[in-house]
Amino acid sequence: MPHKILIYDDDKDILEVTAVILKMRGFDVACRDHCRDMPADINNEKPDVILMDNWLPDMGGVKAIQFLKADPVFKKIPVIFFSANSHVEELSKEAGADYMLKKPFEIADLQELVNKAAEKKSINN
Repeated sequence: MPHKILIYDDDKDILEVTAVILKMRGFDVACRDHCRDMPADINNEKPDVILMDNWLPDMGGVKAIQFLKADPVFKKIPVIFFSANSHVEELSKEAGADYMLKKPFEIADLQELVNKAAEKKSINN
């Protein structure tokens, strides 16, 4: 069964491209361009990994990750913070993300990081 990836990004082009890349590599992918229904999204999609952009309507990526990591159930899901922000490393640490990926990214780096995160989720279950 393929790993499920849930991508949050307000840029529809990034969502589409990232989803296509991951689907071509055998992942099951769901996309959202906002995080206002995040708990319901996660409960419905049951992702193995979440990719979270910084610039999201409603609460933004940093606060969204902090929310996830504060929840006893959601905190087990590896989160990759990905952003074009020049302070992506600092924001990733502030958020409590498990991994970070700077945009623009290499396809191989995306695949490697998602695989690593999905393996971590499998080990922790």
